[in-house]
Amino acid sequence: MDSSSPDSSFTLEPNDPRRIAALCGQLNSHIKQIEKRLAVEIRHRGNLFHVLGEAPAIQAARQVLSSIYKHTENSDDISPDEVHLAIQESAMEATSESAVDKAVKDASVIHTKKATIKPRGGKQTDYVSAVRRHDINFGIGPAGTGKTYLAVACAVEALMRDDVERILLVRPAVEAGEKLGFLPGDLSQKVDPYLRPLYDALYEMLGFETVGKLIERSVIEIAPLAYMRGRTLNNSFIILDESQNTTREQMKMFLTRIGFGSTAVITGDPSQIDLPRGQKSGLNHAIDVLDDVEGISFSFFSSRDVVRHNIVQRIVEAYDKADQIEQAAEALKRD
Repeated sequence: MDSSSPDSSFTLEPNDPRRIAALCGQLNSHIKQIEKRLAVEIRHRGNLFHVLGEAPAIQAARQVLSSIYKHTENSDDISPDEVHLAIQESAMEATSESAVDKAVKDASVIHTKKATIKPRGGKQTDYVSAVRRHDINFGIGPAGTGKTYLAVACAVEALMRDDVERILLVRPAVEAGEKLGFLPGDLSQKVDPYLRPLYDALYEMLGFETVGKLIERSVIEIAPLAYMRGRTLNNSFIILDESQNTTREQMKMFLTRIGFGSTAVITGDPSQIDLPRGQKSGLNHAIDVLDDVEGISFSFFSSRDVVRHNIVQRIVEAYDKADQIEQAAEALKRD
């Protein structure tokens, strides 16, 4: 390993044994996690750290250690997930085609009642920027890339700033292996469990009591896609989640509901379509048809942008590889 980089040795200030212990983790578990992910060796005595490895990896490790050390100012409890996210963020910044300017990063921070949400990496920063600039926005990619969570954050921020009068969270009522007909309640109640990630995000950003009151007053509305037909949605922030399970007709119907003063975000993962075999996804069709339409943005995420546990990223990549092999095999059969 090359240890000749001038940045391989550095100190973390202030020299606080409590914070150093929190940074390193029990039995140096956090240090070992960083070493394994970045292929470096980390030595330290007190607050003096020395990193051995390739120059880009040294820089990434230094950034990760500094970022986590900042968090220890207010907390001794640093989880492996937080270490993973710090590593993921440094990797995305190091491999992005162009560095994201600090001013742009600062401007992309989303402020809500209960939380401040900072996009992780260039893709998420660009996504938030696009949502703020365009009337209709598509966030497309695998689970764990933050596309729905950030859309909800932008919606809450817009509501708090009085940019919109209400938030609508919409989902197609498509069975994903489960039979909706056997679930109790009306269609809205049957779809509610599928919208749980949206509820959880709202509770985190606004608080349980506030969300309950806003739903009672219809300031926040949660509805199946079928309920959108015939409506015109003005001064609203509308999120259509799981849009890969819309039909072409449903997607067109939804997009033509958008009224004056409204913003729409359509999120979906084309690799998880639950429509009947042979029926084309409205999301895939929209990507083809609306690519050059002014006022519409498309943000595409990949497995590299997953910000959950690193095993999720590997799972997504494995499924992508399997899908490519199956598609190649089908193409050979047709030939």
